[in-house]
Amino acid sequence: MTQWSEEQLIAAKLNCAGLVIGQAEVDIMSHSTAAIFEIVEKTWSTQDCTLVDMKIEFGVDVTKKEMVLADGIDHDSWRLWPSGDKTQQKDKQVFTGLLTFIMTYRDLKEITPEAMQMLLVTSDGQGQVVVLMGSISDLVHCEKIQKSCANYGILCELRVTSAHKGPDETLRIKAEYEGDCIPTVFVAVAGRSNGLGPVLSGNTAYPVINCPPLTADWGAQDVWSSLRMPAAAAQFAAQIFGLNDHLVWSKLRSFTLNTWISLKEADEKLRV
Repeated sequence: MTQWSEEQLIAAKLNCAGLVIGQAEVDIMSHSTAAIFEIVEKTWSTQDCTLVDMKIEFGVDVTKKEMVLADGIDHDSWRLWPSGDKTQQKDKQVFTGLLTFIMTYRDLKEITPEAMQMLLVTSDGQGQVVVLMGSISDLVHCEKIQKSCANYGILCELRVTSAHKGPDETLRIKAEYEGDCIPTVFVAVAGRSNGLGPVLSGNTAYPVINCPPLTADWGAQDVWSSLRMPAAAAQFAAQIFGLNDHLVWSKLRSFTLNTWISLKEADEKLRV
């Protein structure tokens, strides 16, 4: 088997289904490979397993003329060293634990959604985002945060309370979530004085994110330490949970990869 360098691959100008493989395509494959490896590596590290190497194959969508992943990411693709011990290497073998692979990809008699579900990685990690809005008029803003949280697989609950008009109720609601033993991030949505966030932060050890609704008549007066975009507040919460939940971390890593690829493709189209 002959291994090609990036330079040789680009110089060959391979035409795959009408797409000529150039620098942009090589960059996309390289960045995607690194991201996929990191995601799988992070997952196996929760089981004290070192991911040594893995293979990833790419192809071309004949209709869209775009690079696509053309490989199953499973036990047929990697080598593992339990506890970092090379002598215990697992190669195309069954490995059980919290990450349960009932059978290897090669054992499947038929590739069906139900069969593939048996190979999926699961997580015991759980967390929740609690959005406290100072007024029901902020609901649309809060629903954007809730929707963004869902993209990371994070439960998000919306509550209405005012730190100015009912501080005792605000603290009671806060205490509800402190006692359920679920990792929690509070998001405070209140404009003008931004008082809700500081009140929460001063009375809890849980993370508090300030994300006031941006309005034309008052937005400039909001404190600059606030996050202005609902999606940014959800991403910040996901980054906090990602410290201990490999699935949330993996979704964040996938998000950054997809953003990078979108920018790369947009730049390439602009230069044509």
